[in-house]
Amino acid sequence: MKREDDFEVRRMHLADLSEEQLENRFWELCYKIVDPLVELSKYNTSPSIERSVLLRMGFSSIESKKIVDKVVGMNLLGKGAGNVVYRLSNERNIDIHDAGCLIINEDLESEIKSLFNGGEIHEA
Repeated sequence: MKREDDFEVRRMHLADLSEEQLENRFWELCYKIVDPLVELSKYNTSPSIERSVLLRMGFSSIESKKIVDKVVGMNLLGKGAGNVVYRLSNERNIDIHDAGCLIINEDLESEIKSLFNGGEIHEA
C-alpha cells in the first residue's frame, strides 16, 4: 500500500512563515503542550517524586523512603517531603541531612505540623 503524499497540503498554513516565525510557532506549540503538565505538577506529587527530590538533596534511597513514609503518615505529602525537611532544618538551625535523620528517628509530628499552620494545606 502506498501512502498518499499530502505534505504540501498540510504545510500550506506554514509556507509563508520565515525561519524565525517557524521557530516561534514551534515554541508556542511546545508551551501549549507542556503548560498543563507544569500546572498539574504545581499541585500534585507522589511518594516516588518526593523520594526523588530527597535523593537529590543528598539522602540515601533508604533514608528517602523512610522520610517520605513519615511525611505521608503526617498527611503532609502535598507540602513536599523536601520542603518538610528544609523547614525543619531552618526552624532548628541544623543541617538538612540532620533534619531528615530527626524525622526518621523521632516523633516530631506536632512540631512539623506547626511549621505548616497545623498541617492545613492552602492553595497558592
